Amino acid sequence: MHDIKIVRKNPDFFTKKLSERNAKIDLKNLLDLDKKNRELIQNKEKLEQEKKTISQKKDKSQFKQSKEVSLKIDQFNKNQMNIKKQIESMLSSMPNLALDGVPVGKDESMNKEINKNGEVRKFDFETLSHDQIGKKLGMMDFETASKTSGARFVFLKDQLALLERAISNFMLDVHTKEFGYQEISPPLIVSDRTMYGTGQLPKFESDQFEIKLKDENSRKFLIPTAEVILTNIVRETFLKKEELPLRLVASTACFRKEAGSYGKDTKGMMRQHQFYKVELVSIVEPNSCLEELDRMTNCAQEILKRLKLPYRVVLLSTGDMGFSAEKTFDLEVWIPSEKKYREISSCSSCGQFQARRMKAKFKNDKNETDFLATLNGSGLAVGRTLVAIMENYQQKDGSIIIPEALKPYMHNLKRIG
Repeated sequence: MHDIKIVRKNPDFFTKKLSERNAKIDLKNLLDLDKKNRELIQNKEKLEQEKKTISQKKDKSQFKQSKEVSLKIDQFNKNQMNIKKQIESMLSSMPNLALDGVPVGKDESMNKEINKNGEVRKFDFETLSHDQIGKKLGMMDFETASKTSGARFVFLKDQLALLERAISNFMLDVHTKEFGYQEISPPLIVSDRTMYGTGQLPKFESDQFEIKLKDENSRKFLIPTAEVILTNIVRETFLKKEELPLRLVASTACFRKEAGSYGKDTKGMMRQHQFYKVELVSIVEPNSCLEELDRMTNCAQEILKRLKLPYRVVLLSTGDMGFSAEKTFDLEVWIPSEKKYREISSCSSCGQFQARRMKAKFKNDKNETDFLATLNGSGLAVGRTLVAIMENYQQKDGSIIIPEALKPYMHNLKRIG
């Protein structure tokens, strides 16, 4: 969320930066509404002063005039409320502005590769995709899931189910024991206010799973990512500077309609309505964002390094970043069946964008009240890590070698199949 005062003072800057984000926002209309709102406030204050003056005279003959002034004030309040709603609606649909140095582009074609890590394995046999491997092992069942739940769901069985759990537990142990993240087991259902706080609502409502409940004052949604619930822990709170940085991690199921991905990744586990993800969230001082983003990205990379999966780091362009992000690094893992790198983690700095929506504040070094800053990242997507392990560690006989880092979590199994 942007501060209308800052937009008002820097209209040309916002026009340029919003254009870089491919955002179609009528700034002229927004600023006209802002001007009307301020004029209404001034006129209302004059009327309130007039009413106060009449009241102080205690002259019954002016009772009618006082009532007329009150009616005018009520009308001003209604008009102002209507305008404020329009302003808030426009501001809430404006994406965060990209930091300097972020590649400007309409889509992922302008993303910038930062580095690669690990060697892509050369197979001496014809490789299979993860869904083919899983089906041959009898441990991955899309057909039954389709019958029970519909498309984009899966049953994992036996050792593949164990592998999924092992991946999650391994990630949590590394992030909590070595990188200082506090583990949280959060609710998976959140209110509309919570979804608004991190930017999923109102703009991306069509991609969310809403739950219909009776006798509820607010709408409820299944979380699309643990970022939503973890970040909102500081909503409407006032933290002490000494409490920062606050680093949180959770392994949860995530739920997405994938409304804009019709026809993409229709086979296998690459794009599911329900999937597991280990999520990292940091709450920091605004001037620590970029340092924390590098730290978070390195934490996520460490998981890939220990699993010995080939990957690359990509700096996203202005047209490919998420709505709330000001800078994003994607980690993309090599998928042999597709012969390309695919996203497995996205680490973003959101600056004060989400904190302003959540009214999350702290006292800065000047003892002034200021908004906090937030970051989030996958550490990693569990399902896609499972896919990457199955394909990169597959053997000619159809079995899967267990990465060394995961063996303690797999009852010391050496292979699946």
